[in-house]
Order: sequence, then C-alpha cells, then structure tokens
Amino acid sequence: MKEITLSPEVTKEITAIYQAMQEGYDQISGEVGLTCEGCPDNCCDSYFLHHTYSEWAYLWQGLHQLDPEKLEQIISRANEYIAQSAEALAKGNRPQIMCPLNDNGLCGLYHHRMLVCRMHGIPATLTRPDGQSMRFPGCFRCQEIVKEKYKPETDAPAMNRSQLFRQLAAVESRLFEERRHLYPRVKKTIAEMIVEGPPAIPLPHCER
Repeated sequence: MKEITLSPEVTKEITAIYQAMQEGYDQISGEVGLTCEGCPDNCCDSYFLHHTYSEWAYLWQGLHQLDPEKLEQIISRANEYIAQSAEALAKGNRPQIMCPLNDNGLCGLYHHRMLVCRMHGIPATLTRPDGQSMRFPGCFRCQEIVKEKYKPETDAPAMNRSQLFRQLAAVESRLFEERRHLYPRVKKTIAEMIVEGPPAIPLPHCER
C-alpha cells in the first residue's frame, strides 16, 4: 500500500481549516465566557475516534518533526493507551485515559492536533449530509455556564461546524481522487494512529 503524503498545497489547506476552527472557537468561547483556566478537568483524557486519513497524515507530519527519543516516548505511551482502552472497552466502560500526546498537562503536538481536539468544549451545531441538524452542548464547564446565563439554553451562541467539516471532507475526497466512497473508513484513536505509523491508501472494498 502507498503511504499517504500531503502536498504543500493540501497541508496549507488543512492548516487554514484548522485556523478557521480556532477563530470560531475563540469567538464562541469569548461570547459564552468559557475559559479552561483553573478547570479541574483535562479534556485530553476524553475518548475520541477520528475519521480522516488526511488528519492522520497531518498528525504524522508533526510527529516526524520530533526528535527520535521524544517520538519513542510517545509511541510507548500510545501502546499503553491502546492496552488500557481495550481493557476498559472489554468491561463495557468508556475509556478515560490521558492522550499519549499529552505532556505534563499540555498537548505535545499542539499545532498538529486533531479536529475533534480543536472543537471540544464550546456549543456547536452541525448539519449532516442527510439534512439532519445536531447540536452539541459543549464540555461540562461550558454547560454549567450556559445553564446559568441562558434560558432556554439553546439561546447560547454555537459554532456551526458544517462548512469546515465539508471543507475537510473535500480534502479527504481529493486524496482518493474523488473515489473516497470505495475505500474503508477510518475509525481510530490518536494512539492507534501513532502506533500504526503514517497512513497508507488501503485497498478499495472491491479488491479486498
């Protein structure tokens, strides 16, 4: 299988999408009054699955920039994460384990962190391809603030994720020459993406 490498143009496009996400996050968090300062929780122990080869490749762009010793430490933590999460899932529990990229409470690969990591916390909306609208209330601290400031709580400002998600989906589609639907979906934790190494273009469903 051929390793997926991002061209400078695609890298720039993903970076721009992430920047727009950051600006949207800052705007909504400012309007709501949400800040992570002094929070007793750390969202880096939340269990998320990620779904794009393009983000996986972008993550590895950042990992390749680390010195070998640092990368080895992250891979070791990622292996531990996979083992511990498998044990929790086998018991029917949702894993709550610190991300292997977390370094003393902060993301060690902040500029290459994933989409979900960038969006977590604030109220957000999303219109799915089938037209169904969804609303996400944000983290527990955000929900507490919203409950106190807004009645009804749906009056709170929310970031519309739809356009940015569509832009990222378009990048993903181009990576597969507009044949993305023929290939298996990604459904992995960051730890699995780290341990498995840079992504490769899998065989289409019809050739498996």
